[in-house]
Amino acid sequence: MRTFLWSVVVCCAVAVIPGAVFAEEAPADGLRVGWASVDITPDEPVVLRGQFHARVSEGVMDPVTATALALESVREGEVEDWTILVSVDLVSLPDVLRARIREHIGELQPDLDGSKVSFNATHTHSAPAFGSRTLDRDAAVAEEYGWDLPYEWADWGVELDAMSGVAYREFAAERIARAVVQAWNDRQPGGVAFGLGHAVVGHNRLVVYDSGRSQMYGATDRDNFSHIEGYEDHAVHLLYTWDADQQLTGVVINVACPSQVSESIYEISADFWHDTREELRRRLGEDLYVLPQNAAAGDQSPHVIGRRNRGENAEQRMERITGRNRRQQIAVRIADAVTSVLPFLEEHIEWNPPLAHRVEMVPLSRRMISEQDVQEALNESNQWRARYEQMREELAENPEIREKRRWYTDITRAYRRTLRGLSVQERFELQQQEPTISYEVHVVRLGDMAIATNPFELYLDFGVQIQQRSRAVQTFVVQLAGTGTYVPTERSVAGGAYGAVPASTAIGPEGGRELVERTLELIASLWE
Repeated sequence: MRTFLWSVVVCCAVAVIPGAVFAEEAPADGLRVGWASVDITPDEPVVLRGQFHARVSEGVMDPVTATALALESVREGEVEDWTILVSVDLVSLPDVLRARIREHIGELQPDLDGSKVSFNATHTHSAPAFGSRTLDRDAAVAEEYGWDLPYEWADWGVELDAMSGVAYREFAAERIARAVVQAWNDRQPGGVAFGLGHAVVGHNRLVVYDSGRSQMYGATDRDNFSHIEGYEDHAVHLLYTWDADQQLTGVVINVACPSQVSESIYEISADFWHDTREELRRRLGEDLYVLPQNAAAGDQSPHVIGRRNRGENAEQRMERITGRNRRQQIAVRIADAVTSVLPFLEEHIEWNPPLAHRVEMVPLSRRMISEQDVQEALNESNQWRARYEQMREELAENPEIREKRRWYTDITRAYRRTLRGLSVQERFELQQQEPTISYEVHVVRLGDMAIATNPFELYLDFGVQIQQRSRAVQTFVVQLAGTGTYVPTERSVAGGAYGAVPASTAIGPEGGRELVERTLELIASLWE
């Protein structure tokens, strides 16, 4: 029998209790602030999401958590408005998981409107899978082709010795909901201040060659290397909270970079956000809440582009000299940004700022798929399907294959790539009857700052457009707040790299521009 060793998980999160416990009555006017955090690390092996192939977790490098911040404004004894922000250490937070969390919130506290709770994922590539958002479709495809698969494993193509994504979804949804309810019930009079720092975290990951074609993580030491495709944003958007005694209680940190330094490991990990939390708590106190947000960063990565085939590069040399690995370097940079502006913002705490929150389903134009796109995708899909079916036969004839370490990586990769190509055909068939898709968007005003969410891996240019044209003094753009694909720019579509091809994008540049315009309109409405 296989043994499974789990590291001890230590988390400073507050205990999440099963019942609703209301805070004492706050003063008539002012801002109320509540925090909660919960460990959502499973205590058994689970499939990790973030690559085409499955990875069954072989331990825990560090815990994955969910953190909730509740904000409520009371004026003249009446609630002006409220919002709850939730950040989760997952690769994404699809609608199916969000809906289940909201169902649990309704069960725990029926008077709390779950639609006003926004969620975002940090995009760690080493967190548990939660059951594909297309699981019903995947199961239908498997049945059509005669692949006998249990429903809960229809997203991976084989049954694995691990907790299924469907089971983890329920495990996580219940815990996240309890953290949301606790943050709401623990709200107390408090204050906030927003500010801006800088830290080099994300880098544009698309390399362009003389031909105009681009490649994700392409080599730059080739004679035909031309340039890096797009912009990088090293801003660190910060929102601090204090209690009534002016003690710092937490910080929201918004950076334009997914947390995927450790993206290929076989251990559960929150990636550099774990290191960042640890660094900040060493500096500011073990009880500090840290809520990370991933700004528009569909074309960004924490991996440094450059001289990958010539031995040690400059970044690697500095990691060796400082004794800090890539994750630790990022953590120190973010922590430096947080602590460098904190003393100044302590003099600008707002105890009664305007608070407004709007939620809207925003229709966006589909990226139109051509017949050529479909044929190319199907050709690729059929090649992967042949590989998958061959491996299924080999597995049936030689069940001892399952005894080999990580035997499932190739077959699950072939299965996922098969389904990816088929999805292009499905979208082609839908686009005439349903030319738009509606997505949930949240906008929040807090004083002179704004928060705007979207469900995509939104290319950085669109985030910059929102920030530069926003009515707010400072705007936190938050991606991965629901089910969404990449949304690339025209420039990137022309380059043809991974995130810009039809199979990666339900919404194209036109829909990206529509998202920008409607988001700006919603933000402006909060000042009217």
